[in-house]
Amino acid sequence: MSLRVLYACSEVFPLLKTGGLADVSAGLPPALAAQGADVRLLLPAFPSIVAGVVPEGPSLLVPGGDTVGLPHGLGPRPGTVNGPTPWLRRGHIEASGLPVWLLHAPGLYDRPGNPYQDASGKPWPDAAEQFAWLGWAAALLGTGLDSGWVPDVVHGHDWHTGLAFAYLHRLVAAGHRRPAGVFTVHNLAYQGVFGPQVRERLGLPDELFHLHGLEFHGQVSFMKAGLQFADAITTVSPTYAREITGAEQGCGLDGVLRERRDRLHGILNGVDDAVWDPANDALVQPGFSADDLRGKAAAKARLQQRLGLQVLPDALLFCVVSRLTEQKGLHLLPGVVDELVRRGGQLAVLGAGDPLIEQALQHAAQRHPGAVGLHIGYDEALAHTVIAGSDVILVPSRFEPCGLTQLYGLRYGTLPLVRAVGGLVDTVTDSSLENIDDGRASGFVFHELTEDDLLAALRRAFALRRREADWRAVQRHAMSLRFDWARAATDTLKVYALARADATGTASA
Repeated sequence: MSLRVLYACSEVFPLLKTGGLADVSAGLPPALAAQGADVRLLLPAFPSIVAGVVPEGPSLLVPGGDTVGLPHGLGPRPGTVNGPTPWLRRGHIEASGLPVWLLHAPGLYDRPGNPYQDASGKPWPDAAEQFAWLGWAAALLGTGLDSGWVPDVVHGHDWHTGLAFAYLHRLVAAGHRRPAGVFTVHNLAYQGVFGPQVRERLGLPDELFHLHGLEFHGQVSFMKAGLQFADAITTVSPTYAREITGAEQGCGLDGVLRERRDRLHGILNGVDDAVWDPANDALVQPGFSADDLRGKAAAKARLQQRLGLQVLPDALLFCVVSRLTEQKGLHLLPGVVDELVRRGGQLAVLGAGDPLIEQALQHAAQRHPGAVGLHIGYDEALAHTVIAGSDVILVPSRFEPCGLTQLYGLRYGTLPLVRAVGGLVDTVTDSSLENIDDGRASGFVFHELTEDDLLAALRRAFALRRREADWRAVQRHAMSLRFDWARAATDTLKVYALARADATGTASA
C-alpha cells in the first residue's frame, strides 16, 4: 500500500499565491506522488481556490469541539463560524489534477481580497479561528474522520497549520489513532501569535498551554504548537535550519528549536520545470537556452520597452521581483540606485510592500527616466518577463529561508546577486576568481547588510560583464544547475520514514 500523506497548507499556485509557499505546494505534492505517495491537499475554501477545484463526491462534516466522542474542551467551538458546521468537500485542482479536501467554514474563508489581511493591510480579526479550523480538520482527518482514506502522515506548512499538531497530541492521548506529524517552517518570522483569550474559543485546554506547549510569553503561538508537537520539523534549506537555532534568526523560538534539533531537517525547495523553463516558457517566447541566448536578448528588449527603459542591449540590467520589505534587504536598494545608473546599469523592479521603500524607488525612477523602471504590485506573467529579460536578479535579504527567485534567475541565466544567508548561500556560488577558474561560480554573494557591501557586489557584477568569456561561462554554469522537486521529494520521504518510526515504532514502507 502506498504511503498516504495529508498535505495541509493555506495556498497553492496557480489558484492562490501570496509567496513561495504556493509554489512549494504546487511542486512538492506531485513530486511525492511520482515517487509512489498518495497525497491529498487540505486547503481553506478561499474563493480563488474554490474556483479552480472540480468537486467530487459527498461532503464530510467537521465536528466542532465538545462533540460526543471527542475529548472534552478540545477543538474550536461551533459558534466561531457564522452558520452551520464546517464541512470538507473532496475534489481535484482542475489545472494540475492534484486531489484536495476543501475546508468550508461559513464566514471565515468566503470573502474577497487577501486571505490574510483586510483592505487596510491588517490581519483579519478572526485569523485565529480561520486557521484553528484548518488545523482541527487536519487533526480529525489524521485520526480517521474519513474512514475510506486515513493518512499515515499529516504534513502541515507554516503557522497556519501549527494547531493541527497540538490537537493531534491531545486526540492521541485520549486514545485516537496516531499518524506521523511533520511540520514545515517556511518563514519563522510569521508565527501566528494570539492573545490568551482565544483559548476557550479554539478549545486549547491547560494541558496544551504551558512552557513546553503552545504558550509563548503568555500568548498562544500556532508556530510553537507545530514545533513542539510534530514528530519531525523541516525547513526549506540546510543553512536556514542551522540559523534558526540561534538567537539572531530564531525569532524567540530558538530555544525550542535547539531542544528539538534532532528532529529538525533542512530540505531545499525546488523549481517546477513545467512553469520555469526558459526553452518552453509560454510567457517568454521565443524561448532560449544556455547554447542559444537570442531569445534572452529579445526578452531583454521586451522588458525594457514594457517598463519604459531605454532599449540598450549592452546595458547591465538588474531586476527585483519581491516583496519590497526590509526582510528582503530592499531598504538598501534606494541608496545604491544612483551609483548603479552612473555605471551604465538599468533597474527593473516588480513588487510591493513597505510604503517608504516604494516611495524611494518611485523617486529614483523620476530621477532616472529610461534607466529605472518600476511596477508596484505583483503580476505572475510580468515576473517571467522580468526574470527572463534581466542580466542580474537582486536578492539582498536580511534573512531568507530558501528563496525561489534566485533559483528562477539561475535557470534563466539571470545571475543572482544575494546575501550569504539561508537558502541563498546554499544555492549561489560567488564569482570569485578561484570559483570562476573552477567552473563553480553562478552569481554574486555579499555578507554584510550594508549599502557598501551591496555596492561592492554590484561593482563585481559590472566587472564580470566586461569580461565576456567569463560572464558567459558563469551564465552557462548557472543555467546548468538543477534544483528539482524530485530531489526534495526524496529527502521529504526520508523524513516521513523517521517521523513514522517515531510515531508508530515501525519504519516507513
